[in-house]
Amino acid sequence: MVEVLGINGEAFLINATLIEKIEFIPETKITLTTGRYYLVKDSKEGIVKKIIEYNQKIIRGITAE
Repeated sequence: MVEVLGINGEAFLINATLIEKIEFIPETKITLTTGRYYLVKDSKEGIVKKIIEYNQKIIRGITAE
């Protein structure tokens, strides 16, 4: 799970393994494999960095901080 900041300013967690695509329209739109999407304030670089860090934790076997 990665934390993102919604358009309304509230942070929430999103399942990074369900992300199908990320668009920049100019808001950031995250579409899941379920068809559901979220508009967030996070930048492209920020989201990609969070997803990479999340995947690295899984590979290393870290489940919680």
